[in-house]
Amino acid sequence: MRIREVEIADDMIRLGQFLKLAGLAENGAHARELVEEGDVTVNGRPESRRGAQLHHGDVIAVGEEKARLVANH
Repeated sequence: MRIREVEIADDMIRLGQFLKLAGLAENGAHARELVEEGDVTVNGRPESRRGAQLHHGDVIAVGEEKARLVANH
């Protein structure tokens, strides 16, 4: 399966923000639902904190969709 790369301007982004930016969630409420229902993994581990900090190289998955965080600098 292909992992899409998503660039951010900073070194860190919160999980809820990244889900929206990467198109894995439609909006903030949808991102919250995905996290609360246990549908989100970070680097292969379930993540239950919408405010979890993500860093360059982290791979976020929702179902079969995957995105890798890439810092743009």
